[in-house]
Amino acid sequence: METTSKKNIQELLADSDRLIEQGKRFLLAEGKALDLTEWVTIQEYTKRHQLKSTMVVSNWIARGIVPPENVFEIDELNGLKLILDKPYRR
Repeated sequence: METTSKKNIQELLADSDRLIEQGKRFLLAEGKALDLTEWVTIQEYTKRHQLKSTMVVSNWIARGIVPPENVFEIDELNGLKLILDKPYRR
Protein backbone atom coordinates (compact mmCIF):
# COMPACT_ATOMS: atom_id res chain seq x y z
CA MET A 1 0.00 0.00 0.00
CA GLU A 2 2.84 2.40 0.80
CA THR A 3 4.33 1.87 -2.67
CA THR A 4 0.97 2.64 -4.26
CA SER A 5 0.63 5.84 -2.22
CA LYS A 6 4.13 6.98 -3.20
CA LYS A 7 3.35 6.27 -6.84
CA ASN A 8 0.09 8.25 -6.65
CA ILE A 9 1.87 11.17 -5.01
CA GLN A 10 4.60 11.11 -7.66
CA GLU A 11 1.97 11.07 -10.42
CA LEU A 12 0.15 14.01 -8.81
CA LEU A 13 3.39 15.96 -8.48
CA ALA A 14 4.31 15.26 -12.10
CA ASP A 15 0.84 16.40 -13.23
CA SER A 16 1.18 19.55 -11.13
CA ASP A 17 4.59 20.33 -12.60
CA ARG A 18 3.24 19.91 -16.11
CA LEU A 19 0.28 22.23 -15.41
CA ILE A 20 2.56 24.85 -13.86
CA GLU A 21 4.80 24.81 -16.92
CA GLN A 22 1.75 25.17 -19.16
CA GLY A 23 0.45 28.02 -17.02
CA LYS A 24 3.74 29.93 -17.25
CA ARG A 25 3.10 30.46 -20.94
CA PHE A 26 -0.10 32.38 -20.30
CA LEU A 27 -0.80 35.77 -18.85
CA LEU A 28 -4.23 36.54 -17.47
CA ALA A 29 -5.08 40.21 -17.74
CA GLU A 30 -8.45 41.95 -17.86
CA GLY A 31 -10.19 38.61 -18.20
CA LYS A 32 -8.12 37.65 -21.24
CA ALA A 33 -5.65 34.80 -21.47
CA LEU A 34 -2.64 35.77 -23.55
CA ASP A 35 -0.35 33.05 -24.83
CA LEU A 36 3.12 34.44 -24.25
CA THR A 37 4.49 32.43 -27.14
CA GLU A 38 2.32 34.59 -29.44
CA TRP A 39 2.49 37.98 -27.66
CA VAL A 40 5.83 39.78 -27.23
CA THR A 41 7.06 43.15 -26.05
CA ILE A 42 7.78 45.82 -28.64
CA GLN A 43 11.49 45.42 -27.95
CA GLU A 44 11.34 41.65 -28.52
CA TYR A 45 9.28 42.16 -31.71
CA THR A 46 11.96 44.57 -32.96
CA LYS A 47 14.68 41.97 -32.38
CA ARG A 48 12.76 39.06 -33.90
CA HIS A 49 11.93 40.97 -37.08
CA GLN A 50 15.30 42.75 -37.40
CA LEU A 51 13.85 46.27 -37.28
CA LYS A 52 16.04 49.34 -36.68
CA SER A 53 14.36 50.50 -33.47
CA THR A 54 11.32 50.15 -31.26
CA MET A 55 10.11 53.51 -32.61
CA VAL A 56 9.31 51.79 -35.91
CA VAL A 57 6.83 49.50 -34.16
CA SER A 58 5.48 52.33 -31.98
CA ASN A 59 4.83 54.37 -35.14
CA TRP A 60 3.08 51.40 -36.76
CA ILE A 61 0.82 51.16 -33.72
CA ALA A 62 0.08 54.91 -33.77
CA ARG A 63 -0.68 54.89 -37.52
CA GLY A 64 -2.90 51.79 -37.33
CA ILE A 65 -0.62 49.50 -39.33
CA VAL A 66 -0.76 47.21 -36.32
CA PRO A 67 -4.49 46.78 -35.61
CA PRO A 68 -5.62 47.76 -32.09
CA GLU A 69 -6.74 44.19 -31.38
CA ASN A 70 -3.11 43.09 -31.89
CA VAL A 71 -1.80 45.40 -29.16
CA PHE A 72 -2.37 44.79 -25.46
CA GLU A 73 -1.34 47.31 -22.81
CA ILE A 74 -0.86 46.13 -19.23
CA ASP A 75 -1.45 49.03 -16.84
CA GLU A 76 -0.24 47.02 -13.83
CA LEU A 77 3.19 46.79 -15.49
CA ASN A 78 3.57 50.55 -16.07
CA GLY A 79 1.77 50.48 -19.41
CA LEU A 80 3.87 47.70 -20.92
CA LYS A 81 2.64 46.97 -24.43
CA LEU A 82 2.53 43.51 -25.92
CA ILE A 83 2.11 42.98 -29.63
CA LEU A 84 0.89 39.89 -31.45
CA ASP A 85 3.99 38.39 -33.07
CA LYS A 86 3.27 38.33 -36.79
CA PRO A 87 4.57 40.31 -39.77
CA TYR A 88 2.84 43.67 -40.30
CA ARG A 89 5.01 45.16 -43.02
CA ARG A 90 7.01 43.68 -45.88
